[in-house]
Amino acid sequence: MAALLDGLAVERCSADGLTAALAGRGSVHLVAHGPAVAAVWEYLFRPDAVDHVASVTLSVSDRRGLLARRSGAATPPGPVAVPVQVIAGSGKADEDLAARAPRLWQRVVTTGRPTPTTHPQVYARAVRQLVDHLGGAPAARELLRAQVGRARGTFGDTLVSVTGAGSGIGRETALAFAAEGADLIISDVDADGLAETARRLAEAGATAHTYTVDVADAAAVEAFAEEVCATHGVPDVVVNNAGVGHAGFFLDTPAEEYDRVFDINFGGVVNGCRAFGRRLVERGIGGHIVNVASMAAYTPVNVMNAYCTSKAAVFMFSDCLRAELDSAGIGLTTICPGVIRTNILETTRFSLPDARVDVETLRARARRGFAVRRFGPEKVARAIVAAVRKNKAVRPVTSEAYLVYGIAHAAPQAMRSAARGGNVV
Repeated sequence: MAALLDGLAVERCSADGLTAALAGRGSVHLVAHGPAVAAVWEYLFRPDAVDHVASVTLSVSDRRGLLARRSGAATPPGPVAVPVQVIAGSGKADEDLAARAPRLWQRVVTTGRPTPTTHPQVYARAVRQLVDHLGGAPAARELLRAQVGRARGTFGDTLVSVTGAGSGIGRETALAFAAEGADLIISDVDADGLAETARRLAEAGATAHTYTVDVADAAAVEAFAEEVCATHGVPDVVVNNAGVGHAGFFLDTPAEEYDRVFDINFGGVVNGCRAFGRRLVERGIGGHIVNVASMAAYTPVNVMNAYCTSKAAVFMFSDCLRAELDSAGIGLTTICPGVIRTNILETTRFSLPDARVDVETLRARARRGFAVRRFGPEKVARAIVAAVRKNKAVRPVTSEAYLVYGIAHAAPQAMRSAARGGNVV
């Protein structure tokens, strides 16, 4: 911080004292916190302030109180010519602030009361981004999002990562966020499907970066997160969507197949949350994680043991992690789709003895059942975007998902009885 700011991070000063301190120093980038905020804010209205200060970053606990922190004198007429950045712990922007500081950037730190001492990495990054931009560099996405008065979509200047984006819910989720102005990081093990998603995003005018990643491989996911964050910045929204289907009785399912389902459906979510969650917390300005579970998370089905159990694990894991991340200002939503028409049936593996049922006959029967509902993955994508916007904890999708969610809580024995009531194959 000191090297970046030429030592001018001030906690106590007066406007007159600041004038004397800046004399002969040229144009500097200034950071003020504590009692110095009021004095610096007053100094900015002096006619010669723009000759001595290239930018000001003000640290306040609540943005709503910034103007009130001036000393007793009446606010001078006219706007501040110096670029102003406000880093705050809470509060909506003061309505008069943008009028007083036309070149204004505002950020909220979600972990505690921010000061250059308690959150040095946040301040260093914020000041560096502003200094670089004022020096002619392209504005960082984080800085663009902080710029007051900039026209943007709901998720404009936002980076969203979506796994399993090569088809189905993942593809439609990427397209839905792109329609709201987001930039995308899309990943999948299916390189061809991923390329098709990238093509559709390009047609929509969106910016997308593609990565081929196996979410079940913890080391690969960590390397993926490291590269993404180093190249594009920490994603603001992380959607852990990748998953596989499976049908079969537990006693008919080989151990390695059961583990495969868990490694992808549950392990993939855990790996994504670990790799990106830590970086979101370290960044210090909040964010959101979406974990895609299923109605199966709270619906026991005797012939879907591995799938239901893996999704139930995602559900409880997400509830626990949401509570943990709350203090860091990071939201977490568990999405529970009902019967949705995607290509998951085409890739679902069946662990069933040949003598009991023909797998392709069963697949065709399930395909017809899914087609009757007529809900495509775009319905889930819309629910995900809305849930992130509203910071929903749990979001069932489709009427049956809501109905069963209620029954599972109000009458769990009925769900258990239904699960025992005959084999579906």
